[in-house]
Amino acid sequence: YQTMRGKKVERRFGWDTHGLPAELEAERQLGITDKSQIETMGVEKFNDFCRDSVLRYTGEWREYVTRQARWVDFDNDYKTLDIDFMESVMWAFRRLWDKGLIYQGYRVLPYSWYEQTPLSNQESKLDDAYRMRQDPAVTVTMPLSAPGSPLDGVNALIWTTTPWTLPSNLAIAVNPDVDYVHVRASDGRQYLLAQALVGSYARELGEPEVLGTYRGSELADLRYSPPFDFFVGHPNAHRVLLGDYATTDSGTGIVHLAPAFGEEDMELAKANGIEVVQPLDPGGRFTNQVAPYEGLMVFDANPVIIADLKAGAPNVLAGADGHPGRVLRHETIEHSYPHSWRSGKPLIYMAVPSWFVAVD
Repeated sequence: YQTMRGKKVERRFGWDTHGLPAELEAERQLGITDKSQIETMGVEKFNDFCRDSVLRYTGEWREYVTRQARWVDFDNDYKTLDIDFMESVMWAFRRLWDKGLIYQGYRVLPYSWYEQTPLSNQESKLDDAYRMRQDPAVTVTMPLSAPGSPLDGVNALIWTTTPWTLPSNLAIAVNPDVDYVHVRASDGRQYLLAQALVGSYARELGEPEVLGTYRGSELADLRYSPPFDFFVGHPNAHRVLLGDYATTDSGTGIVHLAPAFGEEDMELAKANGIEVVQPLDPGGRFTNQVAPYEGLMVFDANPVIIADLKAGAPNVLAGADGHPGRVLRHETIEHSYPHSWRSGKPLIYMAVPSWFVAVD
């Protein structure tokens, strides 16, 4: 429009040569399946290959765009790999820094273990990001410790679709305004769960006898035994917290908190003086903080962790009345789950240090 009004408007074709799409294409061409292979090859050599790769189809682009009758200058183009372009980006970043608008945060973000990078919340909500996926779901017992109370030794029940987060359990949460019932099941074992969800566990509970009803607010600060012993003794951990996001929409009405893997979990834990523990490496594999699963990628760890919880493996703490198993129900659910738009791999939510621009 401005050109047709007689003004000079530069139309320089621009090549975006940076970012994960370029890296992933180079990895595909090189047959690389793990980031460690890039380190073996050498980052400088890999960068050189990326530079050649991103410019491989310049001729085809020029022909295609010209056939579209797009009015653009290819002879005076620019590329994001040009030094002066990168300097301009760093200049803009420095201006933001000087204004106090750059900060480093430790947040739970959608994280691609395959690409070893966090994604923005916007990226995780793209049209094709959510896909149907089958995952294991488990209902796990959390035996309460309340000497002198009828709830002493009663199994609080939590439900999770991410069993791999259970080794990092640091708290459980109830809704302060929801009614919870203490019931005795047909087999004599005693449980605590939201009153509205008792019917969902008819198969496991039979015809339960209600022994007491408690408002969520009455359960605050009760202590319990976590499923694993990895973080026993962690300061301020393994007690019942109050959280409005514990609902009766599904599960048991009691939420399991692994603060490094849930945004609301992390906020609630911090508010209650519980420091986050993070036992995963950048590739989504367990570190030696949870030695029995060291090196296992989280999705591969799910069946192993569930089997250990059922059997009462060495690192699994005994349930109420010395019962070795901690799993009341094991099922498979199909649900809509976020995937990386770049690689198509399922994401996890994980606390990572990242740089942010402060935007109100």
